[in-house]
Amino acid sequence: MNSSKKTLTILSTLLLTFVIASSVFAMKAEYNYMNAASLQKAVENKADIAIVDIQVSEEFKNHHIKGAIETCAYPVKSVADRAKFDATLKQLKNSAQPIVVICPRGKGGAERTVNYFTEQGIAPYRIFILTEGQAAWPYSVEKK
Repeated sequence: MNSSKKTLTILSTLLLTFVIASSVFAMKAEYNYMNAASLQKAVENKADIAIVDIQVSEEFKNHHIKGAIETCAYPVKSVADRAKFDATLKQLKNSAQPIVVICPRGKGGAERTVNYFTEQGIAPYRIFILTEGQAAWPYSVEKK
């Protein structure tokens, strides 16, 4: 192989490697979201959904959505946090219910919950995050 063909082959290989690596690193998990109005309508209509609240205990006591399952798993960063889902996971795996994850602001804790649930075998299409979390919930709440 002559020098220019060798150089072209090396450059092509490097370019292809760069393009593939860029695509892999640019990928970000996509999440399903549900806005407050849609969730409120589901609650009012007694829809068959699982509302999984990950707020810390004190926040859950002060305000939570009617019918929410208390897990107190926030911030869902440690094995101990994820272990708080154990009782709920069995129920969720054995149902076909849509799951709505409630966290303080609908960001990192909720995303980590979705990631964990999918790792445990729950189909991603079933799991939603409440947009902007409990902090932006404009409807009535329950207290414990």
